[in-house]
Amino acid sequence: LEAMACGTPVVASDATSLPEVVGDAGLLVPPDDVDGWAQAIARVLTDPGLAADLGRRGRQRAARFSWAETRSAGGRAGGETTQGRRVDERVRCSRTAL
Repeated sequence: LEAMACGTPVVASDATSLPEVVGDAGLLVPPDDVDGWAQAIARVLTDPGLAADLGRRGRQRAARFSWAETRSAGGRAGGETTQGRRVDERVRCSRTAL
């Protein structure tokens, strides 16, 4: 989620809750598919259009999450300092290119 908030293209596992978080803003791969991981990472690294599109969609998707919503959905986690703030407001993104 933090990577998406920074506009970093995401390749993630299609297991557990990751597909729910990533949605269509990243490439999803079975956790035990080594070739699939290699292909997905290669696609992101060699296709600037895909990388830019995933980055844009990732920022949009991450903006839909908030710490307050996360706490209410998953129990009381975090402190008062995150109350009501959007996820991307708490993330400090590095501007270093891949």
